[in-house]
Amino acid sequence: MVATPLPAGRPYPLGSSVRDGGVNFALFSAHAERIELCVFDHSGSQEQARHLLTENRDGIWHGFLPGAGAGLVYGWRAYGPYAPERGHRFNPNKLLLDPYAREIVGRFEWRDENYGYPRGHPDGHLALDLRDNGRWALKARVAAPTPVRELHPPHTPLSESVIYELHVK
Repeated sequence: MVATPLPAGRPYPLGSSVRDGGVNFALFSAHAERIELCVFDHSGSQEQARHLLTENRDGIWHGFLPGAGAGLVYGWRAYGPYAPERGHRFNPNKLLLDPYAREIVGRFEWRDENYGYPRGHPDGHLALDLRDNGRWALKARVAAPTPVRELHPPHTPLSESVIYELHVK
């Protein structure tokens, strides 16, 4: 499936967020060379489209999908070096769950397609598995924006208040 490029979007917040007539996507990967957003049907069983995230700021890949909204089911495909000895196991044949997902679609099954290497291969975990796991992999669903609650001051008298200062560094 050919991936169509997405407009830039914003690098934050990470994950998916509904805004401005579409959905913003942002994903961190310091070593990826290419990231694709894979859109699925509502059940997560059939891939419908692929979109290329073309913007990368400080390792955060981001894009904006106009016309999309809450309920969209998606996953990631990451391209990059396959060098297990250096900790890099990029394999675009494997659909990845968004680590920032607020909703997950599907039920995980221990299937051979979900492994990054062919089980039983003489090279063990260093071998590359070329089978696509997209049909069986867990997917993310874009969550509806949480309603903003009106905040009220606590009305605690200053004499009963505790002022606490914290420096992150």
